Amino acid sequence: MMLQMLFNGEYLVFFMLIAALILSLSFHEYGHALAAKFYGDDTAERLGRLTINPVSHIDPMGLIMVMMVGFGYAKPVPFDPRNFNSMWAQFGVAIAGPVANLIIAFVAVNVYFYGITAGWAVFEQPAASRFFEILIVVNLILMLFNMLPIGPLDGHYLLPYFLPKTLARKYVEYNARYGMFVLLGLMALAIMDVPIFTALQRLAFSLIPHLSVMN
Repeated sequence: MMLQMLFNGEYLVFFMLIAALILSLSFHEYGHALAAKFYGDDTAERLGRLTINPVSHIDPMGLIMVMMVGFGYAKPVPFDPRNFNSMWAQFGVAIAGPVANLIIAFVAVNVYFYGITAGWAVFEQPAASRFFEILIVVNLILMLFNMLPIGPLDGHYLLPYFLPKTLARKYVEYNARYGMFVLLGLMALAIMDVPIFTALQRLAFSLIPHLSVMN
């Protein structure tokens, strides 16, 4: 857990992780708001969510939960499907958050590799290397985690587009009933040190070399 870093005296890493999470969650929610605006719904914009300002997106309790148990949340971006101008709008709005995280990871990987190649001294400092690693991995994990089609995660909006209509309706119905319980169950197992999300972490690290344009 993140608080363990404080107990171990890893203060710098702790604050790096907090900064990376705030930045990443803010861009994730901004991605949703921007996509909703693109598809004709200005609900998020009217509520002040079409911004990268963390104050508009970060839920203090959600951030505290991240520090306490390793999982948390930001304020969900509201949208009104009645205003959408495309049958693909919900898909576009849902995937925009994970795409925003992928963009941050892509930019961070290439800025870091370019800085190292160019010999910029700041990039050769251990603290800089650690921060970029944290920023990249946090965004990739957020992207992958939110793509899971369970509970309120972004993936539950995406999966129905790939299912036959009858099966899609069944999935939506069962996810509405049980999806949150499945998600909470997975989180509880992870808190009990069952390696539920180890595969996501490994996949996140495996993606890093493929994001560089300098290979």
